Amino acid sequence: MSQSTRGWAQLLGGIWQPRIRGARLRSFRTRLQHSLALPNPKARSFGFYANQPSQEGHDTLVVAGIDLGSNSFHMVLVREEADGRVHVLDKIKSPVRLAAGLTKDRELEEPAQERAIEALERFAQRLKDLPDAAVRAVGTNTMRQIKNGEDFLERAQEALGHEIDIISGPEEARLIYLGVSQSSYYEGPRMVMDIGGGSTEFIIGEGLAPKLRDSLYMGCVSFTKNYFPKGRITEKSFRAAELAAQREILSISGRYKRLGWTRATGSSGTLKAVDSVLRAHNWSHEGITLEGLNKLKTELIQTKRADKIQLQGLDSDRAPVFAGGVAIVRAAFTILDISVMDVSEGALREGVAYELLGRASKGGVHDETVNVFAKRYKVDLEHAGKVEKTALELLNQVLSLWDMHQQRSEKFLRWASLLHEIGLSISYSGHHKHAGYLVRHSEMPGFSREQKNMLATLLENQRRRFRLKPYERLPIDLRLFAQELTVLLRLAILLNRARGDNGSPQPQVTEAKEGHLSLSFPEGWLDEHPLTQADLTEEATALNRIDFDLSFQ
Repeated sequence: MSQSTRGWAQLLGGIWQPRIRGARLRSFRTRLQHSLALPNPKARSFGFYANQPSQEGHDTLVVAGIDLGSNSFHMVLVREEADGRVHVLDKIKSPVRLAAGLTKDRELEEPAQERAIEALERFAQRLKDLPDAAVRAVGTNTMRQIKNGEDFLERAQEALGHEIDIISGPEEARLIYLGVSQSSYYEGPRMVMDIGGGSTEFIIGEGLAPKLRDSLYMGCVSFTKNYFPKGRITEKSFRAAELAAQREILSISGRYKRLGWTRATGSSGTLKAVDSVLRAHNWSHEGITLEGLNKLKTELIQTKRADKIQLQGLDSDRAPVFAGGVAIVRAAFTILDISVMDVSEGALREGVAYELLGRASKGGVHDETVNVFAKRYKVDLEHAGKVEKTALELLNQVLSLWDMHQQRSEKFLRWASLLHEIGLSISYSGHHKHAGYLVRHSEMPGFSREQKNMLATLLENQRRRFRLKPYERLPIDLRLFAQELTVLLRLAILLNRARGDNGSPQPQVTEAKEGHLSLSFPEGWLDEHPLTQADLTEEATALNRIDFDLSFQ
């Protein structure tokens, strides 16, 4: 019985080990696609979006930015005219309160899941005429924490009809700043604050460029849940919430005060609600002030219960989590010595939409990030370029044979080629592991969690023994794709090992199918280069670990 046949027999018999190898992985992927009607995983976008998503036959471009927050889900649809003008077409909000359904064990309760799925199904109705490249949805703090996140994410993506990127706190802060700066431009240094349901982001930037960004684990939903249980609002509970928030903010206050700002701006629901209430009650006429916040705090304590809050300018769906948000705002004003804060209409969802339009960076945020890493870790750019050239030439020969998506494959191979030696900055020994660690545990603007895991997996397996554990961190439908990219990267590195001007000739692919690759070199070349021949022999042995057959002549 062949390895492939054994894989099918084991799967059909209900036997599937956690570590999926080679043919068994391919069999599982095929079976999964048939049973769940999943699209070809190699056609997945991985969160990459063209600067100008194609909408043929139209002079305008419509994109959708979706923020799956811990308190509310938001969607904004934006249209860019042919002359560059941008208009907001629609905004949709659904108060899901995802964070309220997160247990102490970080399991997401079923009622919270159902609220989220219902909201996403409503969003999907509005998105049905938009291509995938014109839609981006991002998950924030609560979705980062969910222990059963993979199962919920699969349900959520099916309901929305589009992929969902789980982004880090600092990446969330970057996109928030982009949304604010594009919606209300300010040339000088500005501090932006955004209070979500589970986290609060602080950013200092100038113009369109963020310089300092942090995400703190405190939000209006989590603070209300922890300090105002059952909606009870007292002087004591307010003081406890403020002290907890002050301790969090104190950890970043020194850096922010040293850098400084001349304008403070708030974004998103809590700060917009605070501003609205202060103006409606004539407690402030110039934005959010500490004097106005003091009056608001007094009013909330006198009300005693969240379900009794009746403030002009406050939406009913905001009232249950309003006290927790106000405590965080007052703590920020106290620790950061904020005198007045204006409020922007732009936020995370707008930042996502503007980035889809390519208004943030002509070169692409991902590429800029990789270039910064290459410079930081003093990459040998000439050698990296040779590895990239070989990898892409191999890719072009197997694209159709392996059914690979060209743009996605090229991007990952380019990035991996450029960064494959960053681990040398730590040590030559195990430098492939160091490279993967640096990518996996560093902030990389523009990269989602899944993208970072994919890139780190390629780097960790660029040489020596194949490590299967990194592949297990990837969604099942991406593992084969990751292994095939890894094979191409490893061969490109191997063939450029000499680092000289006269590198190896580009081998010709004579046969390629799933789990197999045959290469042909010019006649006599391998005999004249026994070290390369030995390396290829050793590589063929290493690839057997993933049931991949490499032959060459």
